[in-house]
Parts: sequence; C-alpha cells; structure tokens
Amino acid sequence: MKALDNLVSDFSRFYVLTILYEGPAHGYEIMSKYKERVGKNLSPGLVYPFLGRLEERGIISYDSEMVGDKERKVYYITEEGLEFTTKLFNRFANIISTALESSLDICAHCGCKVYEGAYIEEIDGREMVFCCVHCASHYKHEQAEMIHTAQE
Repeated sequence: MKALDNLVSDFSRFYVLTILYEGPAHGYEIMSKYKERVGKNLSPGLVYPFLGRLEERGIISYDSEMVGDKERKVYYITEEGLEFTTKLFNRFANIISTALESSLDICAHCGCKVYEGAYIEEIDGREMVFCCVHCASHYKHEQAEMIHTAQE
C-alpha cells in the first residue's frame, strides 16, 4: 500500500506543477483547483513542503500580497522552472502517448489515429473503422473505382 501512496503523492506533486504552469496561484488556490479537477483533497502537508523544495531548486518563486493583515504567498514558475516543466511534460506526454497507442483506431481511408468516437461501417462483410463519415464515403468511392478499373 505504501507504493500506491507514493504513486498518488507523486501524481499530486506533478499536478501541483501543472496548476502552477497555468499561472500564479497561492497554496489554498492550488488545493482548491486540485480538489475541483481530481475530486480528492490535497493535504497542506504535501503542498507546502513541495512548494518549498521547488523554490529551493529555483523552479518556482513567489510574490507576497497582503490580504487584510495577513501575508499571502502567490507562487509562480520561474524561467528555469518553465524549462524544467516543459521537459517534464514532454516526457510525460511520451509516456501517455505510448500507453494510449494500443487503444487507438486507424482510419481505413486517411490513416489518422482516432482515440474515441470512430465511425464504424460494414463494407463487404468487414467492419471498417474511419475517423468520419466523409472518409468512409471517399473510401467506398475509391474502392468502387478500383473495381470498375479492374473490370475494364
């Protein structure tokens, strides 16, 4: 169970970076956005120490603003942090792309990859996958032309 807890907290940290990548945010705002998007509470015991480590490494910085008589830190990603997060997001995108590749359909006409909502049509007793009705129509038209040309 400890490994799963680490995995979830690593995802949470990754998502904190994603929120900051979208724009400056204070700690409570980060936790609120996380709850809204992921549907789970994010512990201040995870958020604030993580923000501290990111700050120590120069990935984020903060500006102070006064809210009443209290100081609030608004965190933002630094230039160095933008380079870091861009590399991190590209690596993550490659991982996700590899994971999704096996669930993609390929349009029989244009060859584009379809993640969801493919257009399926039965042609000559075979179920064919297309990205849209237009590709299915073009495919059938091309097949009919090929048959017509072969018969001549």
